Amino acid sequence: MFDFSLVKISHSYFFLIVAIAFGLLAGCGGLPIKEGGISKPVRWSALRGWGDDQHAQAWPALKQSCEKLAARDAAWQDICNDVEALGMPSDETARAFFENHFVPHRVVGQRGRKGLITGYYEPLLNGSLERTERFRYPLYRRPPNLLTIDLGDVYPALKGRRVRGRLQGTRVVPYFSRAEIDGGEPPLAGHELAWVDDPVSLFFLHIQGSGRLQLPDGRILAVGYADQNGHPYVSIGRQLLEAEALEVEEITLGSIRDWIVMHPDQTKALLHSNPSYVFFTVRNAELPGPLGTLNVPLTAERSIAVDRKFISLGLPVWLDTTLAEQEQPYRRLVFAQDTGGAIKGAVRADVFFGQGEKAERLAGAMKQEGRLFVLLPKRERIAEE
Repeated sequence: MFDFSLVKISHSYFFLIVAIAFGLLAGCGGLPIKEGGISKPVRWSALRGWGDDQHAQAWPALKQSCEKLAARDAAWQDICNDVEALGMPSDETARAFFENHFVPHRVVGQRGRKGLITGYYEPLLNGSLERTERFRYPLYRRPPNLLTIDLGDVYPALKGRRVRGRLQGTRVVPYFSRAEIDGGEPPLAGHELAWVDDPVSLFFLHIQGSGRLQLPDGRILAVGYADQNGHPYVSIGRQLLEAEALEVEEITLGSIRDWIVMHPDQTKALLHSNPSYVFFTVRNAELPGPLGTLNVPLTAERSIAVDRKFISLGLPVWLDTTLAEQEQPYRRLVFAQDTGGAIKGAVRADVFFGQGEKAERLAGAMKQEGRLFVLLPKRERIAEE
């Protein structure tokens, strides 16, 4: 039997994060200069396949970004005014619009690292609003005792860096881990949002961050990310790889599920090796997709999750990669509208593939090399004012 108890989370973890953050300040008077990121402008000809994309298909995602960016940035206000004036353009008009309003920049990886492109989707689970013999695995709401501490409130250089925890007497300690939450005496009893019939599907719902529950009466309950327990995300695929249970070329969502089915006695230990835990909220089932971190509905195959330390949310991005199934080119205009616990690094993107079996298949197999080009707004009109 493999030992998946590789990740030990203790009270010291919480304070280690804070100590590291404070150490950055003490050592150099501010945060270190990050390696990798958005580089100098390039010509449109550097974007392989740019002329072949159906740019009008990205228009709805552009309009979603406009909802959030127009009020923050004068350049985006001008862009979004022009977006509204065009209505629903043709592919040619949309392509010309992007070329006239944006400048492409190559995204460079840290220490020359190659880009990694993965995928995610919106799963459908069987669920219930009441606990029954069949439906006994809970989705939890955001618990009221979950504390979020923004270190930037005290140290401006740490703006955006947060830690989560809970009060234990007068001390702030790390929040409950996955193993603790799923333990024999559930610490979150009473905060259930709904119940499902399969703990493995529930685990993958946590990974995806949002999904839909098919209720016994036929209704659909859409759920989305509300918060997270503050523990680091640990890939169970990597755990299986390091335990030599699977080979690197075998790691897909499907192969991981198959391994779990064949090793039921080891499933709990494997799932608990990822201490990260997601809390959910009910969302509008009528929206075309789940809400991303930008707080706009995601558009299938036109929205991506990024590391916003390198790519600002809302920006258009040219994606140059391949599909895992046939290694065929997969090049298209997408928008940075989401983030994820496993999405770390400059040339790192997670493509939202939508809903259904095809989306699950494409997302589950996606772990491709790729390149990213960020499209930044032109500033000529700002300079003229």
